[in-house]
Amino acid sequence: MTALITGGDGGLGVRPPVDRRTFLIDVGHGAVGIAVVGILAGCAAPTSSGVSASPIATGMDATPPPAGAGSSSGASPSGEAAATEGPPGSPAPGVTWTRVNLGFVSAYILARAGEAAIVDTGVSGSAGDIEAALASVGLDWASVGHVIVTHLHADHAGSSADVLERAADAVGYAGAADLPSIASPRPLTAVGDGDRVFDLAIIETPGHTAGHVVVLDEVAGVLVAGDALRTSDGAVTGPTAQFTDDMAMAATSIRKLAGFAFETLLVGHGEPITEGASDLVAALASR
Repeated sequence: MTALITGGDGGLGVRPPVDRRTFLIDVGHGAVGIAVVGILAGCAAPTSSGVSASPIATGMDATPPPAGAGSSSGASPSGEAAATEGPPGSPAPGVTWTRVNLGFVSAYILARAGEAAIVDTGVSGSAGDIEAALASVGLDWASVGHVIVTHLHADHAGSSADVLERAADAVGYAGAADLPSIASPRPLTAVGDGDRVFDLAIIETPGHTAGHVVVLDEVAGVLVAGDALRTSDGAVTGPTAQFTDDMAMAATSIRKLAGFAFETLLVGHGEPITEGASDLVAALASR
């Protein structure tokens, strides 16, 4: 498979959201889960040229459950968007999404027309659960064309090398500042404002880490936020100070995200929000 990425204008500004959107979301429930029993602590990471150099960062955003803790099971929650193709030159149809619930952190599969993008890879050892989630929606590693890592922390990037080994045709992506600290069997592609992967908008959201990015599907109204945002009891919050490089910059990134429209919010920590998500983010930004 080839990368479906087009360069933007190179500037730092983010294109405003379109005025007209169709949000077609059909949400299921359940989870594919595991008990987390280990954290990646010393994998070699590539430099920007793809040469192994420095150890992967091990910052975490939550304390994992104790070894032997029970695991959840069942179908991954997913949302479905329009599946019909438009006329030539029209935007791609919206993605469907599947959550891979890894206990205290989540990865996500975004699929369209038999191809998939994986956003975040969980801790080391999570590739098997991602494979099971792909199979649950009729996909496999050959279907994966893109692996997007929102940031360098080991609970999000810990299985990036394994996932990219299994998805042999996939291109990997990360924010430029975080990219050298993310392990990969082949060079990753740096992405930021103005770039598109799998016809998804990449938005720079520094603060939690310097190179943090999020992914937005404007057609389906789905934002995959990594750790730029969290959820708790149906509310939207910002990242925790303990694991965030620059809280003031993280707050600026939240205000930036408040300028976009999306119905569904998928986060690394917390439950997905499937209705009115951008309004909740705007309310958080105003505070």
